[in-house]
Amino acid sequence: MEFTSVLFYIFSFFFVTSAVMMITARNTAKAALLLILTFFSAASLWLLLEAEFLAI
Repeated sequence: MEFTSVLFYIFSFFFVTSAVMMITARNTAKAALLLILTFFSAASLWLLLEAEFLAI
């Protein structure tokens, strides 16, 4: 398995997990931090797919 494939699966896992945790979080501050992690994971996925314009 290539390194980029491993990174894709890792960032996908963080993306889905943080999005679900953000939706179910009762604390607003925790939800905001999870939102930042979700945005970072989504941007990383777009960079891996070589869509730099969407990753901004």
